[in-house]
Amino acid sequence: MNVHPDPELVALLAHDLRAADYTSERIRAAWGGSADDAYGRGIRVAALRALGDRTDPLATLARLFVLGVPQPLSAVVAALPSVGTDGLQALGIAAVDGDQVRARSLLRPQSYVDESGMGEWLIASDLDEVALGGPLPDDHVLGVGGASLTLAGLQLPLPTGRVLDLGTGCGIQALRARRYAESAVGTDISPSALSYARFNALLNNVSDIDLREGSLFEPVAGERFDRIVSNPPFVITPRRDDVPAFDYRDGGMQGDDLVAAVFAGVGEHLVDGGIAQFLGNWEYRWGSDGLDRVREWVASSPIPLDAWVIEREQLDPVEYASLWIRDGGTVAGSAGHEALLNAWLDDFAHRRVTRVGFGYVLLRRAIGEPTLRRFERVDTPIPAEGSLGAHLAAMLAAHDRLAQLDDDALAALPLVTAPDVSEVRHHLPGHEDPTVIELRQGTGFGRALSVDPAVAGLVGACDGELAVGALIAAIAQLLDVDAAELRADVLPRVRELVITGFLRFPSEDEA
Repeated sequence: MNVHPDPELVALLAHDLRAADYTSERIRAAWGGSADDAYGRGIRVAALRALGDRTDPLATLARLFVLGVPQPLSAVVAALPSVGTDGLQALGIAAVDGDQVRARSLLRPQSYVDESGMGEWLIASDLDEVALGGPLPDDHVLGVGGASLTLAGLQLPLPTGRVLDLGTGCGIQALRARRYAESAVGTDISPSALSYARFNALLNNVSDIDLREGSLFEPVAGERFDRIVSNPPFVITPRRDDVPAFDYRDGGMQGDDLVAAVFAGVGEHLVDGGIAQFLGNWEYRWGSDGLDRVREWVASSPIPLDAWVIEREQLDPVEYASLWIRDGGTVAGSAGHEALLNAWLDDFAHRRVTRVGFGYVLLRRAIGEPTLRRFERVDTPIPAEGSLGAHLAAMLAAHDRLAQLDDDALAALPLVTAPDVSEVRHHLPGHEDPTVIELRQGTGFGRALSVDPAVAGLVGACDGELAVGALIAAIAQLLDVDAAELRADVLPRVRELVITGFLRFPSEDEA
């Protein structure tokens, strides 16, 4: 369903929503945390019961545009006096049926936190399965889901010029990008998605987003960007007529070929030093490692790329298929679920897929030879999703500085232990020496590392005063070991601690 983003009507709607204090915080407070959590699981009964018979604008709008429940015409007119119901119909987001107003789109407030503080977006999208009361149509335009929030939080919050949002959908990544970028281009194969992206840019008073229709990089052929972000349609879906293919998640290719195509094409659309960030799936096929497939994609890129790939989880074929069948609105035990599951498992069996990995990808068009090729699995809980972009930016800068330092230069520098690092020691009863020493990170990826006494002592002593080499020499003396051998052992681990954020370079005014 296409919305009609008329600028004047959208401005009137935005005015009315602000006047109603239509925010995520106010809505959550209106129906309570428990009902809000239930709604996140697809259950709206608790929220409706909590709102009761309230007729104030906030309650009316929350029922209509968040929960998808028709509302009395008089209540909607009172809640939206500027745009009115004629304006809602002209915009295509609601319809009047007698004395009732029925939502044709969802319109949800979405809070966010970044380095500039807290903010709020208003995001329009198609009705979900809760509002529809059944499975989603193939051309469904998704609102802000978990993957969208993850990628938005991963975006490097560094000022830049021109950004490409590849597969923009409802436009959430382009909106986030415009927080730090001069302009953005959003592409999508779905005309309906582009209409929603235009609508949402107007609704949030964000300009300089150029929206273009087409598949993958076709709409930007020959162009380069300072930054590329993408939540591509990476879901691995059987290519069969009896399996629905949703525009928002299915790229129309076999297996993980869509993600491979993004790896292959992204480099030529980046300026030198330009960075791409996106999410993806990759298959583990019998006898092979999924991350090795990703390594091959990077190595075969026609443009030299720095790469940092972080795998967050793996699912077996049944888990993966069940997740995405449910996402499309078909629940276990319902008609058609078993047939869809068999179709997915047949598809995986054809390629001998044993597991599917999911993760975050950061690629950079290298200037000269690539210096960063990092492929890792990090499944620890993330302390604060919104902080990952700043964390990645700092770690990338740390890598670049380390790449310019040989071991002698690194040993000559002082380092500082990051303030979020804590140490945990595990002892057997009655034993003075610890059996395990663990360093834990309170921000970023929340990493936990087991270290030996030498590294633990070094991290504990890094206060920006003494050089790393001097600390290693002192620790060697304390442990009664050869200083040269300890230095050769510890310095590579110091590099890893700097790249992952446990240790930091002192700021210029501290050095």
